[in-house]
Amino acid sequence: MRKSYCFLLILFSLLLTGTRAWAQDDVTVSGVVKTETGEALPGATVFVKGTFIGSSTDREGKFQLRADFSTPPVVLSVSFVGYESREITLQQPDRAVQVQLKVNSVLTSEVIASASRVEEGILQAPVTVEKLNAQQVERITTADLQGGLAQYKGIDVNSTSLLMNSISTRGFNSAKSERLIQLTDYFDTQSPSLNLNAGNLTGLPELDVESVEIIHGPASALYGANAFNGVLLLNSKDPFVSEGLSVRVRGGERSYFDGQLRYAQKLGEKFAFKIVGSYTTANDWLAENNGATSTVVERRNNAEGSALGYDAVNRYGDVGGFTFTNDPTNPAYATTPPSLRGKTVFMPGFSEKELIADDNKAKSLKIHPTLSYLLTDNIKMTVGANYARGTATYQSSSRYRLRDFGTNQLHGEIKGTKWFLRGQTVQDFGANSYDLSFLGGFIQNSPVSPAGGVTYAQRFYGTYLGALQAGRTPEQAQAAANATQLQTSDPRFQELRSQIISDATPGRGANLNPSSYLNEGNAQYNFSLAEGTDLIVGAAYRKFRLGSNGNFFSDDNARIQNNELGGYAQLTQTLLDDRLKLALAGRVDDFKNFSPAFSPRASAVYSVGEDKQHNFRASFGRAFRSPTQLDQYIRIDIGQVVLLGNVDNGFQGFNITNLAPLDLAKLKLERLSTYEVGYKGTFRDKIVVDVNYFQSYYNDFIGAQRFIGNRDGSRPTKEQLDAERARATQTPAGTPYQDRNSQTRILQVWTNANQEVQTQGAALGVSYNVIRPLTITANYSLNVIKQDKLPEGFQTFFNTPKHKYNIGANGLVSRHFNYSVNYRWAEGHSYEMPFAVGTLQDYSSVDAYVGYVIPKVFTTIQVGGSNLFGSNNTQVYGGPNIGRLIFAGLLIDIK
Repeated sequence: MRKSYCFLLILFSLLLTGTRAWAQDDVTVSGVVKTETGEALPGATVFVKGTFIGSSTDREGKFQLRADFSTPPVVLSVSFVGYESREITLQQPDRAVQVQLKVNSVLTSEVIASASRVEEGILQAPVTVEKLNAQQVERITTADLQGGLAQYKGIDVNSTSLLMNSISTRGFNSAKSERLIQLTDYFDTQSPSLNLNAGNLTGLPELDVESVEIIHGPASALYGANAFNGVLLLNSKDPFVSEGLSVRVRGGERSYFDGQLRYAQKLGEKFAFKIVGSYTTANDWLAENNGATSTVVERRNNAEGSALGYDAVNRYGDVGGFTFTNDPTNPAYATTPPSLRGKTVFMPGFSEKELIADDNKAKSLKIHPTLSYLLTDNIKMTVGANYARGTATYQSSSRYRLRDFGTNQLHGEIKGTKWFLRGQTVQDFGANSYDLSFLGGFIQNSPVSPAGGVTYAQRFYGTYLGALQAGRTPEQAQAAANATQLQTSDPRFQELRSQIISDATPGRGANLNPSSYLNEGNAQYNFSLAEGTDLIVGAAYRKFRLGSNGNFFSDDNARIQNNELGGYAQLTQTLLDDRLKLALAGRVDDFKNFSPAFSPRASAVYSVGEDKQHNFRASFGRAFRSPTQLDQYIRIDIGQVVLLGNVDNGFQGFNITNLAPLDLAKLKLERLSTYEVGYKGTFRDKIVVDVNYFQSYYNDFIGAQRFIGNRDGSRPTKEQLDAERARATQTPAGTPYQDRNSQTRILQVWTNANQEVQTQGAALGVSYNVIRPLTITANYSLNVIKQDKLPEGFQTFFNTPKHKYNIGANGLVSRHFNYSVNYRWAEGHSYEMPFAVGTLQDYSSVDAYVGYVIPKVFTTIQVGGSNLFGSNNTQVYGGPNIGRLIFAGLLIDIK
């Protein structure tokens, strides 16, 4: 991988020194782009229609490019954000082209390609889709791009760290986005080991983002597995079009610093390159929920504030409790105070702040070199590499500090105007990442002396029991035992912390360093069968090679191989003078561990009005979710429970609470069917309305199940069951995890629920351009899960506010001054994850941005902030409160 980066850098150097400059004689078209009032429009894009020949205007609105007039006419497509696009037809070379663009503040002339995998106007999209342009991305005030997407209708953000954000649409939110795929230039950017996108931690620097498109709802018919509730697509800037040097520097509260650089240059007629880099750091948000967790399975938890201690959500190393017997036949029953019979004693444990210590900096480093070459005017080849490293906190079955976590990506594409071939390889690294629950637990189970002997946990419970035997009250015994816990100021704490973080040995160390690969390739061709009739066909293949040296996956001897293969097609027909657009799509995917899946989608869009400004849409889509690689192959012993994958023969065991027999089949794909209707249109070029309603039906719902069973999947015998029940209540807390290696344990595996889960919802977005300096925006989202048919206690992991809204304003006050302000509110709701289950309170945030442009020095002064008033903004139960972050900075943009 490192050799590949060196090769790219050498190639760039050779091109810089060996390629002649673009001679003026090659220019056949040049001109200027202005507004209707005669002001120059710097940054407008000019393309030769049907080719990849394009450019952008300089600070004076001027452009120049080469066009082939051997078969005239040549059509120029001219566009700029906030203005209506125009096409200019030329019969011969012209070096004095004059183009005027009309203001379109409601952004209805935007073109998208994500919804149907071909370009179309955003008003005519067959499904609900949101698009952000580069200017809107520039106004995002959160430290991570994805954090700012919560301002848009139907999009939920789940933040577990300053730079770790997961987005969802239409319910079933999660701190690990499993039902929405994230793409950059259509390349999957997930971590192969975790099957997640770490927000934009390993994604695209904002300076290189041309646009962001978010599809709401099922998209498996065109994107395959896990495009279950949507797709997030980041489109980067083309070095042939967006040339020049851009630098952004920001600094602010929490020691926040963000530096980004982008340089792009054309080298003659055929070559162009860009190099993009960014570095971000700040004091991270840390979780501080001291409420009692509801996920203790081995021993009953105590209420928050109990004199006996309790297992708190964000304290680690407090779960290894000792439970007093409540069995009259037990010899210890007679000497146990009645108030303690059946009760559990917990150690104090350590807070997240104490365990993370000097690792409290969130960091992100990204370097993206790209080289493009025009094989012909209609065929472009692009190769690139993405180097990303970051530090943040991720939440799933535990809270994990991803320290120096990263990915290496190499990708290539050959693209024509109607076809493409793409391929990439991605490798991830856990580096110095660690599990906070493991770290706290292993510190408690470490010997007091480096030479060995009694552990801190054994000393704690020995002190507690000794105090009781000496006649002290339970409260006094607890206080005496608490005083024996290792203090974070003790050098021994720092010694153990460093030792355990660097140790990846299962049952002894907290280090998580998976290193897995994802290789994938895909292709597509667009056939024009007749006027108004188009057919696209495509195929995709991906292969995972999972590796963790046995401390994460069940890969003791070799990497685990897993693969997927899919093919899709979409037929589109326009009728009634292009007012009716019908589309039928379908995709078949095959898997190593699951039966083949078919995902259809049918849609219709009908346009009304003189300019087709009112558009009514209806669609039906079916999608599926493939269990993550962790769901399929995980193997982690966290002491109180063993997490195991479930793709072999299933499991048999007993329910924990009532010991009823339990049979769990091997995992299947989760399935979803959604019906949707919607409308998107404009009124008097001032108001844009986008509204939708949907109903969804989920089957074979994937969820976690805890039970008593044997590791090999067999049902425990009575003798095994009795031994495990005794171990669960009598094993001293100081017993190391590696000594708890009995065949029968409390297991957690992922399985499918037989219960159908139904949801419905709606979203409404309105934008009103009052005058040029003032556009008012508002949106409202409703998400409802039908509970009446669900069994009592059934965990849905819906994790979504029923009601949510945004109210905002933005505008261009003058040519030099622009601003945006937004208020966001979400209703409190139940939040379920394997790590913690609880109820979130209502949360909100006020975000604002102002920018002032100084054209003579190519500079924009930027000031902004998120959650300006420090409101409650906890989006994940067990996660941190996302507080205030105010910054100021400069953006230098030299075309």
